[in-house]
Order: sequence, then C-alpha cells, then structure tokens
Amino acid sequence: MRRISVLATLAVAFGLGCNAQVAETFTKNRTVEDGGTGPYKAIMVEEPSLEAHTIFRPADLSKFDKKNPLPILVWGNGACTNSPWEHQNFLSEIASHGFFVVAIGYWPAEGERYHGAQSKVEQQIEGLDWAIAQNADKNSPYYNKLDVKSIAAAGMSCGGLQTLVNAADERLKAIMICNSGSFIDPSGAVPGMPMPQKEDLKKIHTPVMYLLGGPTDIAYENGMDDFHKIDHVPAVAVNYPVGHGGTYGQPHGGEFSIAALAWLKWQLKGDKEAAAMLKGSPCGLEQRPDWTVEKNDKIK
Repeated sequence: MRRISVLATLAVAFGLGCNAQVAETFTKNRTVEDGGTGPYKAIMVEEPSLEAHTIFRPADLSKFDKKNPLPILVWGNGACTNSPWEHQNFLSEIASHGFFVVAIGYWPAEGERYHGAQSKVEQQIEGLDWAIAQNADKNSPYYNKLDVKSIAAAGMSCGGLQTLVNAADERLKAIMICNSGSFIDPSGAVPGMPMPQKEDLKKIHTPVMYLLGGPTDIAYENGMDDFHKIDHVPAVAVNYPVGHGGTYGQPHGGEFSIAALAWLKWQLKGDKEAAAMLKGSPCGLEQRPDWTVEKNDKIK
C-alpha cells in the first residue's frame, strides 16, 4: 500500500488547488488497495481531534464544497472491535464513490489486527457529532465539504447492533444493518454486545436495509425477523450466500460493496440509477448472480 507523509502539511499537497487555504490535520494516512474503483481515489486517515476513530475519504477534497458536499456514513465494526481493520477494503471503496466515512476504532496498522477493549455504542454518535462540528469549523479542512443533512449509520454484526441502538437519532437519514439483527434468543449474544430489543425496531424513523450473508449467516434469522417486523418505514433485505463474514475483505469489498453503494447512493444522494438496483422486479441486484432481495410495501 502506498504511504503518503506521516504528518500532512498543506491541503495543496493533495492537489486541492489554489483556493485551498486550510492545512490538513491528519497525523497518519494510507491508501487502501488502489484507493477504490469510484471517481474519487480514497485514503484512510487518523484525525487527532477524534480519538478511537478512523476516517475514509476522498484524497482530493477540492472537488467538494457547499454545493457538492460529501454524505456522511458512521460505521461500527464486527465483534465490537475497536478498529476497522476487517472492513478497510469495503469502507475505502465506499469513500471512493464520494462519501465521508467515520469508522469506529483506532487506525489499523498495515497487516495488524487491533486487539483492544471492545468498542462502545457511543462512539458511533461521537463520530457523527465530530463530522458535523468539522463541517462548521472554518479552521477544518472539512469546512463546508460535508453533507450534514445526509447521514447514514451502518455496521456489521456487533456494529449492526450498535446502529440499531442509535437508530432513533433524528440526524440520521438512513441506516444499514450488515450481518446483524436484534436477537430472537439473547442467550446467543457475546458478552458486552449491545442488546436492542425487538420492540426498539419501532424507533427506527429512516429507511433501512439489512445486508445479510444468506441462511448460513449466524445473524440471518435475527436480521430477517427484524425485517419482517418493520412495517412503518421503507425496508429491504438483501442476501448474498457467503455466511457471516461477508465479502468485506475481498478486493474493493466484493459484492457487499455493490449492494451497500446502491443503498447509500439512493438514500443519501438520490441517485436514480442506484435506486434501480433495489427497486422494481426484478431489481438490478437480483439480476446479479446469487443475490436475493425482499422489500416491504413501503419501498416504492
């Protein structure tokens, strides 16, 4: 993986152009894979003003401003891990399509898995609060570059449970629950995991997508049970038969990135082509090998 400088100097160093006046603030940065397949090559950065979080974003911020801001995704990791090492390819790919991803957890060193204390539900909201504050701060490189009206929360496994706990936050425009769902039988939970209840699903006020690994996914029954109980907001459940681990670690996040980007582009950018991947019968995703898609009657 290509490394840039450990301590960034000026935003101009990333080709931000003559109008860039604010210095970059990150203390570490790295390109994951080749920066993603989207139109904006992405980097992973560590910001000193946000402890225990990692940012995935386009390297060149000059293309984004108040008229063309980056939608925000706050992400929680599987196993309540306090580092997004397992999801780097997936999150970098999302960022390369013009998203600002704030992932729970410490910077994942190259080739290392972080084994620290479990992450906390509150970290997802800390990341959301930080992004909104950065957008309003004239001294931030992210000033007026983030779309604080288009924020999604998402997470895998434990991170999906964290997202369900935080789903009532009124600042959210959409959520995505990956390889997860509130427990039918809580005895199957790992100690320390969040425990949203089935009745808490009524607190969801945004459209929701469940991204699952098919019947062999240990979260399949929990997630599909959630989906079938949600009748008050638009909901879709998509399944790709790879089990609980998903395709996050595959190049560019594999098939899971295809589905996630369709959802995020539709919900946060109003992208009609992306919407067609999940709307209609058969929808675009169903026409890809091995995908199955279910929608409730709120999906129009």
